[in-house]
Amino acid sequence: MSLNQDLSFIVELAKGAGAIVSSHYGKVARLTKTHIAATDEAVTEADRATQRFIVAGLRKQYPTDGIIGEESDLGDAITAEINDPAGRNWVIDPIDGTNNFIAGLGNFAVCIGLMDKGMPVLGVVYDVTRDEMYAGATGLGATLNGHAIHPTQRGLDDTAMIMVTSNLLDKLGRCPQWAHNMIAQTTWKTRILGSAAVEAVQVASGVAHAAITVNGKLWDAVAPCAIVLAAGGVVTGLDGGPLWPYDVKGYIGAKVPYLAGAPKAHDGVREYLRTHP
Repeated sequence: MSLNQDLSFIVELAKGAGAIVSSHYGKVARLTKTHIAATDEAVTEADRATQRFIVAGLRKQYPTDGIIGEESDLGDAITAEINDPAGRNWVIDPIDGTNNFIAGLGNFAVCIGLMDKGMPVLGVVYDVTRDEMYAGATGLGATLNGHAIHPTQRGLDDTAMIMVTSNLLDKLGRCPQWAHNMIAQTTWKTRILGSAAVEAVQVASGVAHAAITVNGKLWDAVAPCAIVLAAGGVVTGLDGGPLWPYDVKGYIGAKVPYLAGAPKAHDGVREYLRTHP
């Protein structure tokens, strides 16, 4: 099956998952993930029901592919069915932006991405409340509701919009100086939406110049990064180093910080992060 056929199938699967999410919106209770130590990270029955739907669809269509998902049915582990770390592995976030979903803030998305040989080669990010389907694959470009999208061709100027995730503490538990500056200053327009995927695809669509994700996991990265790359954007680690290929062998939820940027903006943002640690 070609990536074009894969993408068509995954778009429809994400729409079905979005319908499940919508049916739970405004009706869920906040639960707590029990498999993540020292955390009160949110999850809902909607997350688990949506992931069950996605996993069932993937298993039927791609019985030999691996699956990595943020949730499990019992909530006591992630899903990590990795048959071949160097092969095809689907990476799922049933609701990226769960806290928004619980609170009634409409910034959340269904994310399904495909890694092949450790590279993000296909992704869909379905912004449920806006009915906006971002999709992209290697060699096929990227689309928003079927219309081609591309990153902005403008460089970093006073109009530049930078997306920043809400958890900005680094691995030492400190907030870096660049984050203080971006929130305090008004030269670049800083925005925090509460969903790493929704933030990153704004780069693919030309809305934002860059998106910075500090504490995301693999399921926060694969689908949106595949779309950004397919659209013609740039994705690296926060230090500018290569993020892909990513070795998923034994993956249990390690953080995957990344910087997604438009071609004329990425290096400038990366340099700002470097010089304001």
